[in-house]
Amino acid sequence: MKHLTALAGAMAALAALPAQANDITMEWATVKPPPVPQLKPATVEPKTTALLILDLMKTNCGARPRCVATVPNVKKLLDAARANNMMVFYTLVGQTPTPENMVDEGLAPRAGEYVTRGGADKFIGSDLEQRLKDKGIKTVIVTGSSAQGAVVGTSNGAVQRGYKAVVPVDGMSAEDAYNEQYAAWHLYKGGPVNLTENVTLTRSDLIKFAN
Repeated sequence: MKHLTALAGAMAALAALPAQANDITMEWATVKPPPVPQLKPATVEPKTTALLILDLMKTNCGARPRCVATVPNVKKLLDAARANNMMVFYTLVGQTPTPENMVDEGLAPRAGEYVTRGGADKFIGSDLEQRLKDKGIKTVIVTGSSAQGAVVGTSNGAVQRGYKAVVPVDGMSAEDAYNEQYAAWHLYKGGPVNLTENVTLTRSDLIKFAN
């Protein structure tokens, strides 16, 4: 009987606790962000590497200063890719998904290099995987907006299909710095092991092209 009485008392005490006690969001204000990810240099083989430029349109990137700031870095990577005869692949989104509506005419794709494809993982609903296979690609450099959507989603899609991914943090952007921080950490250490072990988080000036 004493045991039953004690149990009933404990249950009553638990019932009296505020609902917030089981709400993990109450702890978030005290959470410290993880250390800044360590950016690593990356040397890629041009013949087996593709540059992906995702969703850099006037209607999204052009309206986000954080995205516009990445355009020169992406352009430098594009120029280097062209100089090394690399495969380049674009996704175009929005109500007018045409090359003319990309955020910068200097990023304009060539005929046959782009597809109209929304969503996060650009492998889904497109012929990206077949294009990579046809070119013998083993590594993809992933750039674009949004960081937490297209960049993370496509990087994950790549490694799940056996590719390596190189992600320059100054070539990806989001609506705000928090989403960029989340995306970088997810790719660096916070995501599943298969993702973090096959992604190199870097910066555009740390990417070298092997001769």
